[in-house]
Amino acid sequence: MRTPLRNLLVLSAFLGLVAAGCGDDSSTTASPTTTLAVTTTAAPKVTGDITVLAAASLTDSFKELGTAFETANPGSKVTFSFAASSALVTQINQGAPADVFASADTANMDKLTVATGAGVSAAPVTFATNKLQIIVGKGNPKGITGVADLAKSGLIYVTAAPEVPIGAYAKQVLEKAKVTVTPKSLEADVKSIVNKVTLGEADAGIVYTTDVTAAGDKAVGVTIPDDLNVIAIYPIAVTKATKNSSAATAFVSFVAGTQGQTILAKYGFTKP
Repeated sequence: MRTPLRNLLVLSAFLGLVAAGCGDDSSTTASPTTTLAVTTTAAPKVTGDITVLAAASLTDSFKELGTAFETANPGSKVTFSFAASSALVTQINQGAPADVFASADTANMDKLTVATGAGVSAAPVTFATNKLQIIVGKGNPKGITGVADLAKSGLIYVTAAPEVPIGAYAKQVLEKAKVTVTPKSLEADVKSIVNKVTLGEADAGIVYTTDVTAAGDKAVGVTIPDDLNVIAIYPIAVTKATKNSSAATAFVSFVAGTQGQTILAKYGFTKP
């Protein structure tokens, strides 16, 4: 006959085996549960308003980017101001409200990064590149075939001031080609150059390839060979004075991300 003590020892051993078996089962299921929780966690949406100051050549693409960003973040609103990068950086450095600055060159972005009291909250991100073309009127009435033709007598050529990115880029192209041209006027930005040509007030100008594309059937682009061409670099950054750092940072990431790059490519911009 078993004693009470022996019965107690047998029961304890049995319960120990059951507990050990249960412990093994829980250890094999814990890892998949943790992994599932991580992979299904959605990134939080950002909210609030931001103001983006962007180069004139980004007008059409950034308007679509803004709409897409607002769709992805229903509680946010993006307001744009487009102009020459040189004008925009001056405005920011003088205290104009801005959460994000997108420049058509690194020189004007540098003016912001070193500014006292303004500046950027993080290093600028290069998000796009562009090439240049000669823009002429529909049908190319002056028969322009290359950079050298811009020096033809009687031809009206327009550009922008050297501090404006397109003005600086155009100057580099002319210097590479060893062509001297006296512009009829210095326009405020690249869109103004396009308007002069499409309205017939000028015969030609050097603009971005994306601007020739945007002009549609109102203008024609004349290719500038690679050995004379210039690659325009577009950086973007969150300003130090932003009032909505989370939304501004999210917008910069959106522009540099897959959806932003797809939209930019649609308008003819190339990757960094």
